[in-house]
Amino acid sequence: MAADLSAQTFLLSTTTTSPQRSHPRTSTSFLPSSSLYSHSKTLLHLSKTSRPRRHSLHQVLCQSTGTQPISQLGHDRLSKVPISHIRNFCIIAHIDHGKSTLADKLLETTGTVQKREMKEQFLDNMDLERERGITIKLQIARMRYGFKNGEPYCLNLIDTPGHVDFSYEVSRSLAACEGALLVVDASQGVEAQTLANVYLALENNLEIIPVLNKIDLPGADPDSVIKEIEEVIGLDCSNAILCSAKEGIGITEILDAIVERVPPPAENADKPLRALIFDSYYDPYRGVIVYFRVIDGRIKKGDRVYFMASGKDYFADEIGVLSPTQQQVEELYAGEVGYLSASIRSVADARVGDTVTHYSRKAESSLPGYEEATPMVFCGMFPVDADQFPELRDALEKLQLNDAALKFEPETSSAMGFGFRCGFLGLLHMEIVQERLEREYNLSLITTAPSVVYKVNCVGGEVVECSNPSALPEPGKRKSIEEPLVKIEMLTPKEYIGPLMELAQDRRAVFKEMKFIAENRASLTYELPLAEMVGDFFDQLKSRSKGYASMEYTFIGYKESDLIRLDIQINGEPVEPLATIVHKDKAYGVGRALTQKLKELIPRQMFKVPIQACIGSKVIASEALSAIRKDVLAKCYGGDITRKKKLLKKQAEGKKRMKAIGKVDVPQEAFMAVLKLEKEVL
Repeated sequence: MAADLSAQTFLLSTTTTSPQRSHPRTSTSFLPSSSLYSHSKTLLHLSKTSRPRRHSLHQVLCQSTGTQPISQLGHDRLSKVPISHIRNFCIIAHIDHGKSTLADKLLETTGTVQKREMKEQFLDNMDLERERGITIKLQIARMRYGFKNGEPYCLNLIDTPGHVDFSYEVSRSLAACEGALLVVDASQGVEAQTLANVYLALENNLEIIPVLNKIDLPGADPDSVIKEIEEVIGLDCSNAILCSAKEGIGITEILDAIVERVPPPAENADKPLRALIFDSYYDPYRGVIVYFRVIDGRIKKGDRVYFMASGKDYFADEIGVLSPTQQQVEELYAGEVGYLSASIRSVADARVGDTVTHYSRKAESSLPGYEEATPMVFCGMFPVDADQFPELRDALEKLQLNDAALKFEPETSSAMGFGFRCGFLGLLHMEIVQERLEREYNLSLITTAPSVVYKVNCVGGEVVECSNPSALPEPGKRKSIEEPLVKIEMLTPKEYIGPLMELAQDRRAVFKEMKFIAENRASLTYELPLAEMVGDFFDQLKSRSKGYASMEYTFIGYKESDLIRLDIQINGEPVEPLATIVHKDKAYGVGRALTQKLKELIPRQMFKVPIQACIGSKVIASEALSAIRKDVLAKCYGGDITRKKKLLKKQAEGKKRMKAIGKVDVPQEAFMAVLKLEKEVL
């Protein structure tokens, strides 16, 4: 009896969060935003104040979840359903448009996660994600939902990141789905990453369901946002769903739309097994854990499986689904999403994009997999303690398993010792990788200033790719240098067009197009050198637009430019880690800033130390550390001047000899401070 009472209490709390179930969208879609807001609040008030009798509660439950209660469906989510009742979908949106909140509400409404266990950003299980309020890794959750006629459906949700630097995660998620929820903030409208994600979904031929979130906000204007989506994206929004994930409005309509509009997977359960690996991670106790989508055939616990790209075979010790925690099952068949544990100890044996098949009944061909991610930003990573180099190598290999867009290769520096040259998709990606290495693997790291890959046309006709300034060929050996170019699109309110145009022109950008996507919102398109964007461009964009502008960029090719290598010399010795590749027009400003900063940071020596910024042999900026002098005249209390001159001459000769054989040790703190400065001024 107590159990029934607690279940009813939970059911009541769950169903009252979506009272609009009996109010179809047709009654609210044409209301103005203010009316819609008050209408939603009225519904919420009614649901909280009304006290239905027991039979009325039963009617409400049957109406929202079929004949089975929500909690019962949640407990039965591991039960098998026909392939025609499976729906694989993901949530795509611009950053901070409410993807994670909507995913939380879907988990709660379907009973996948009990209300007492719920917390904000439930699927974001990294501390870093919770601290920054962003999604970094794709997350999977299997839900069970009772449709209108009471038939249970299996819904596999993949929650995706929204930042442009994690677009590779989004593209992998889309390949494992048949449909996508396009979430747009009803108060902000279409943003830059909204467009990019829609185009990715269209390339994968997904069924797109437009969802307008945050309709409960006072500034929400659903009608104008619907019009904006239709005009900018070209997506039919006649059946768009209005919702508020925070208040629970429209959640049931979203679940119904997923069942009705997302196509089921193809019924290929009788074919030879083919499963696509779309994510993986390393567990120190169980080895490599693989996340996969079964495309053809079926896989059972204990089967001997074969990885077609690596040519390795293992026994499937454990298979299961993520709901959202790992739950073991005996079998998975075509259309289902799950995980595989097979005591895989080598991280190279199970890579993202590989195809899993049976060892005894191999598939004829592997699945297409994924296009290799192309790094856009590079930096050097070195352990503070040289003894941690092997640990850094192991950590990067394990992290690459979980983050397929990360690339790295060994590198040696005269100042910092052994380390790695790492490639990333963007600056935020670089920051996240560095923080994950330090937190998850207990490493202390130094990172050099971010740089891009340049193409150097040599005199002999060969083309050399160079991401490290110290590896740039000598001026006599190179004919020209080409730098990567990106097409950048900025969406902004019209009052910030001027400041953003000024920002772009300061960064050597070439104006291409400006168009108004709505009455008060414009789109600016520029071609911009990638090297100009890897600094503080995004921070400047946000500060000049007071946080309202957004941006999205795509790589378009290489262009010849007037670039030079700027070297830093301390006491006549070049310091390779501080060398940078800059445009000729910016060389003086960067050189002046670096020499002034080094003068503050390097401790004074017993001799004068010149600090110079050079282009080849030409010095363009210089500072000098004055010598620490011993007062050799302290013992002279008068007497002849020649005695004093003799002592001063002897001191000068000693300092000259000391300067010839002396060496300036640049402290680690100075390197770190100057590298931080380089990130700001470049």
